[in-house]
Amino acid sequence: MASLPQLTDALLSLENGVAVLTLNRHDLRNALTGSHLIDDIVTTAEWVNHCQDVSVLVITGAGSAFSAGGNIRDMANRSGDFAGNPAECAERYRKGIQRIPLAMQAVEVPVIAAVNGPASRPKQRG
Repeated sequence: MASLPQLTDALLSLENGVAVLTLNRHDLRNALTGSHLIDDIVTTAEWVNHCQDVSVLVITGAGSAFSAGGNIRDMANRSGDFAGNPAECAERYRKGIQRIPLAMQAVEVPVIAAVNGPASRPKQRG
């Protein structure tokens, strides 16, 4: 069996060809900024492409949310990835969160998002 990469804020398992990446910062509602989840996702995507034992990658979130996206506290306080002038923020996004879609596009096996928590469209009234 292939050795799993070391991750900081996510858990990774591999069983019967199914790799499951669980975003594990439920204290932040699995926010991508203000955590190590960006690095964990990119590391996992690269590992999947080098591991012959993986047939599919499933990504899910621990706790009540799949992922809150950006860290709202950091946004409100203009700290972390949101500190500085607009050019500095744009550069941090390019070297940070924007790595995720590039890594996902390069994954050579099917990727399934097992979305849990508040991720559905609100019900229409009328």
